[in-house]
Amino acid sequence: MDPTLRERFLELWRRHFPAAELPIVFFYAGDPGDAEPAARARGHRCLIDDLRTVRAGKSLAFGAEALGCMGARRYLGFTGTIRPDFEYFLSCGIPGRMEGERYLRTPELVREMMERMAPLPAGGPLIVFKRWDRLAGGDEPAAAVFFAPPDVLSGLFTLANFERAGGDGVTAPFGAGCTSVVYHPLREAASTSPRAVLGLFDVSARPFVPPGVLTFAVPITLLVRMVETADESFLSTPSWAQVAARLGQGRPS
Repeated sequence: MDPTLRERFLELWRRHFPAAELPIVFFYAGDPGDAEPAARARGHRCLIDDLRTVRAGKSLAFGAEALGCMGARRYLGFTGTIRPDFEYFLSCGIPGRMEGERYLRTPELVREMMERMAPLPAGGPLIVFKRWDRLAGGDEPAAAVFFAPPDVLSGLFTLANFERAGGDGVTAPFGAGCTSVVYHPLREAASTSPRAVLGLFDVSARPFVPPGVLTFAVPITLLVRMVETADESFLSTPSWAQVAARLGQGRPS
C-alpha cells in the first residue's frame, strides 16, 4: 500500500465524512503478517459476524478452516464445492428433509445463478482483513469495504459515478453477504472498468449489522480514482457540507 494513498484517504475521510466508520480492506497472503490468525471455526458462523472485530480495529487472517460457513469458503475462493442440494436450500426446500430459505422461487433459478457465479480461486492460503488505518506498507488490498448508513452511501455512490458516463458505476447483485464483500468486488477488480458493489441485502446476514447499515465495496483501482478526483467533486459544495455536518454531529443518516 502506497503510504501517500493511505494518508490522503484518511485526510479526505476525516474532512468530508466526519465521525463516519473507516472502511476495512482485504487481500490474500501466504502468511498473516501482523494480523491475528482467526481461530478454527466451531459450527456455523457468518463471516459478517466475524468482521465486526475487524471493523473495531483488530486485523484477522482467515484460512479455509477458520470460515464457519460453506458458502464463505466457496465465495472467498477456498473451495469450488457447495452444500448438497443447495438449489433447494436457497429456494423451496425439500418437504420432510430440508427447510428452504425462499430467497429465490425455484431450484432452477438457483442453478442458473450459480452457473453465472463461477468460483474465483483464492489468491493465497489466507485472506487478511484489516481496517484502513491498520494498513502496512507491504499490504496490497484488493478492495475497500465501507459499512455505511444512507448519508455516507450517498457520498460514496456519487463519487463512484463522478467521472463515469452512463451513471452505472455501482452494482447491487443478488447474493450472500460475503459475495457483496469479497466475491463481487474481486470480479469487478478484474474488469477494465470496475464498479463499486452495494450490498449486505442478504437477510441471513442482516442480524450482524445495525439496521441502518449496508456495505459499499470499492475495488482499489476505483478507490484511487475517487481519492484523486475528490477535490473536484461535490464534496466541496454547500450541499455536501449540510450532509457532512449531520454526520459530524452523529445524527441519524
